Amino acid sequence: FPVTIIVFSVSMKFSHLHNHTQYSLLDGASSISRLFAKATKDEMPALAITDHGNMFGAFNFVSQAWKNTKIIGKDANGNDLLAPTVKPIVGCEFYVVKDRHVKQFTKENKDDRFHQVLLAKNAVGYQNLIKLTSLGYIEGMYSKYPRIDKELIEKYHEGVIATTCCIGAHVPQAILRHDEKTAEKEFKWWLDLFGEDYFIEIQRHNIKEQEVINNTLLQFSKKYNVPIIATNDSHYVDQDDANAHDILLCINTGEKQSTPGFDDFVNDDTQIKNRRFKFPNDQFYFKTQEEMGKLFSDIPASLDNTNMIVDRVEVLNLKKDILLPAFPIPKEFQIHKDANLNQWEYLQHITREGAKIRYNDVTPEIQERLDFELFTIKTMGFA
Repeated sequence: FPVTIIVFSVSMKFSHLHNHTQYSLLDGASSISRLFAKATKDEMPALAITDHGNMFGAFNFVSQAWKNTKIIGKDANGNDLLAPTVKPIVGCEFYVVKDRHVKQFTKENKDDRFHQVLLAKNAVGYQNLIKLTSLGYIEGMYSKYPRIDKELIEKYHEGVIATTCCIGAHVPQAILRHDEKTAEKEFKWWLDLFGEDYFIEIQRHNIKEQEVINNTLLQFSKKYNVPIIATNDSHYVDQDDANAHDILLCINTGEKQSTPGFDDFVNDDTQIKNRRFKFPNDQFYFKTQEEMGKLFSDIPASLDNTNMIVDRVEVLNLKKDILLPAFPIPKEFQIHKDANLNQWEYLQHITREGAKIRYNDVTPEIQERLDFELFTIKTMGFA
């Protein structure tokens, strides 16, 4: 079995594929720019964004990646081909339930949510992740949780990579709540659906339950020949940010920081008298390759295997790929070679004509507001 013979060295590379940013609302404290800065400094090949239940940060994330590029070759005309120095991998950590349509629960029959990391392998996968997140809000929203179910995952899994995720996911929870046989059945469902795009994810945060989970997952890896990847479920950039992150959690739950935490750090809506939702330690940060190498020194393949996912993922350029509709415009406004500038000229014209109709008297105050709105549209790239 390869994990017993591969030794992680400085020549091998590791990428973080499970990270929460500030777009994991009131749960993640990492700014996207700081994540990329640290990943670039540490020469990581890639970086994934996996915020809870949403993809609000995807556009910002990919745009940030393209600010620091490298030359990877030449095109047919001899021009440089560029790619991000740190490859951006867009993903999401979904809330998965048995039936997204069920929204009535009791103390005995609670909303049982499981975490699930899905990564976009290509443009098709990205579109499917968008579909899943949208349906989570449109059809599965309950309390503050956009929820999906296996029915949707079966329908929209093309171009998507899945992992066993964290302690709050289906397979790990089956290991803790039930037995190995039940967990294996759950594991097989995901493996049968995703095939070679399914990976076993292991984490180490000095939590005893994680070791129980990891031991079983390592057995599944050997039995079914499924690659293992190491992650750190980062919620903040540096270890020193742990206290600021804890304060963020207090804001989320409306608790005081002095209130002791309870053992269940997976479910932030759990209510226990005189206890609060809290992470167990300060290890949920964006660790360097060296730190991850030491943490998983006994399973170096779990670090190197992150490159399998990185190599499969096609680089997205969301800003480039977004196409605005080309509206037909009168010939008198087709004064530039650039069609976008012609549309801009026409937009200004119809906006100002419309303002005259709407307000009769376009005061300096209205004109200032109008100019600002037009300026915003143009500078944001929407015209």
